[in-house]
Amino acid sequence: MISEEQLNQYRLSGEKVRVVRDELEMNDVIGIVVAWDDSSVVVRRPNRRVVKLSRIYSIALATEERPAPYTAT
Repeated sequence: MISEEQLNQYRLSGEKVRVVRDELEMNDVIGIVVAWDDSSVVVRRPNRRVVKLSRIYSIALATEERPAPYTAT
């Protein structure tokens, strides 16, 4: 799970992040971090819609290499 400090850094910088939900790259959510709580994060997509996602997913800057998706063990 991503830390509060990292999410705050992404929000303040306004950089786009990539949320990897599964193996398919077309299912990734790319946008700007808007808000979060203990279990979820809200991302604003380029079309101005917001998506509420679980914090267990892999989150990284969109400019970086695509991280591996979260796998339940």
